[in-house]
Parts: sequence; structure tokens; C-alpha cells
Amino acid sequence: MKKILVVLAVLAAGSAQAAPVSMLNPVPYADGSIIAGKIKSECKIEVQLAEAIKREAAAVGREVAFVPAPLSDVPGEALKLEIADAVSDGNAWIGHHKSVTVRGALLRDGAQVATFVARRNSRGGMWGAYKGSCSVLDRTVNAVGEDIAAWLAAPKDGATLGDLE
Repeated sequence: MKKILVVLAVLAAGSAQAAPVSMLNPVPYADGSIIAGKIKSECKIEVQLAEAIKREAAAVGREVAFVPAPLSDVPGEALKLEIADAVSDGNAWIGHHKSVTVRGALLRDGAQVATFVARRNSRGGMWGAYKGSCSVLDRTVNAVGEDIAAWLAAPKDGATLGDLE
């Protein structure tokens, strides 16, 4: 339902296509974040997150363009993101307990105009006992990507998204 409302809001805003929003791919991990090495080496959440945002943004009428760093030098709109936390506790036998937290800011010509924090948690969903840890983390970044794309369609400063709402 939320996605439908966002699509309607975008359509109501007019048919003119906005310029692409620039962002990095892969999404960097936050400086000082303590994230298990296995997540960084075995899972590719930083790439999956960027791809999910691009895919979901297109679904709400926003184009995302991947650019090299630094975003502060990019003209127009840029989405500055960092993976602040990623947790991969549990497993298929005792139950998954996974989460990913992302902080972000929308920049216009290098100036910050709005921020958010997004988090999604997952226990694996249907057939979770048959999924690996990276697969469950992929579920979280896909959900966060959808949350961020919806926010991008109507940015609100200081927003909390996903399981933080």
C-alpha cells in the first residue's frame, strides 16, 4: 500500500522526469562501524543495497545513476549512504537474527537537505530454515532499498525508515 501511495504522489507531481540521483555503488561501510568480517567477505550487501535502491527508485519514478566518489562534487541531487550496522546472528538451525542499518543524506549541489536512518530486521521469512545467512541479509537490504526509494520520492529530514518507524 505504501508503495502505491508513493507512486501516485510521484505521478501527481507531474510527468517531467527529474534528473538522476547520483550515488555510490558499492555503498560504503561507515567509518568506525564494527561489522563481522564474514559479512564483508562472504555477503555482498554493499552492492545488493545499491542495486535494490536503483531498482526500487525506478519503480517510483526516480532514476539513480552510479558515480565514482566523492558525492560532494556531484552537481544536482546525490544520495550519500553508509552501512552503519549489519548483524548476522543465528543460523538456519537455531533461527536467523539478521539486521542492516543504513544512514543517508540527500545532497543538492553538495549541500545536505534531508537525512534518514533505516533498519530492517529479518528472521528469514518463509522457508527461513532453508536459507543461508547471506540470503537472509539480502532480504534486509532489499527491504531497506525499497524504504529508501520511497523516501527518495518524498524526502523528509530526520526520517526513520523500515523497522525504526
